Amino acid sequence: MSVSATIEPICGRYLHLDIEGEAHRIYFEEAGAGIPLVCLHTAGAHSSQYRHLMCDSAVTDRYRVIAFDLPWHGKSNPPVGWQDREYALTASFYVDAVMAFCRALELERPVVMGCSMGGRVVVRLAHLHGDELRAVIGLEGSNRPAPWWDSSWLESPEFKRGDFCAALVSGLVGAPSPDEHRWETLWHYHQSGTDVFKGDMHFFRTDSKFEADSSSIDASRCKVYLMTGEYDYSCTPEAMYDTAGQITGARAILMKEMGHFPMSENPERFREYILPVLQEIEGG
Repeated sequence: MSVSATIEPICGRYLHLDIEGEAHRIYFEEAGAGIPLVCLHTAGAHSSQYRHLMCDSAVTDRYRVIAFDLPWHGKSNPPVGWQDREYALTASFYVDAVMAFCRALELERPVVMGCSMGGRVVVRLAHLHGDELRAVIGLEGSNRPAPWWDSSWLESPEFKRGDFCAALVSGLVGAPSPDEHRWETLWHYHQSGTDVFKGDMHFFRTDSKFEADSSSIDASRCKVYLMTGEYDYSCTPEAMYDTAGQITGARAILMKEMGHFPMSENPERFREYILPVLQEIEGG
């Protein structure tokens, strides 16, 4: 009896490396060959958000797409002794984690693409490490926190539950996004570990004010692309345009019919926007 089956081209591995002097076991997935494209997931989620990109031969024929889980996220372990500490992501740790990962894999001038908190940290990466990067792509990212006037929910004990975190972000999915991909995106949040999303909010809300960095970024050497969905009220189109205006040479791209999670909530629509950007980086 024959069985119909398809094996995706994605391979997963573990990497042991030190970040800020502490040992970590990092899980990453990759597909394709060519220019390294390192992908950073959103707060409280993991690298599965990029699975559609990794299965797109239009991308993987030219790019080695690599997505890793930050410590505490997905299949990456928290550090030894995690049970006796409170997780709070800082800008310095985030930047060091990305660069340590790229250096450990000996990636030559990779492109770094991040979404949400990952979209914001790329501004800092371009400022501090632009000479080591070919380009950065900030999806749903600006250089400052969004002005959420009611932040009382940040102290809710319900942050320990993945379904609560999924409910918080559900409104950020674009209205036209297919239900199949909407629920896949929310499932990533259902899987979140205890207080991980809350710990990421420390970076997202209080330790990611990068306005002062923007004017010193050399976008002629490290290209800067900012892309946001028209339905995103976390990183609004206005915030994206304002950030791009502070970085000489940066490009701002508004993605119609998209929300806060373009690569997972509407992958077919997203590829219409990301493929020209990747082609431009490759040609540049």
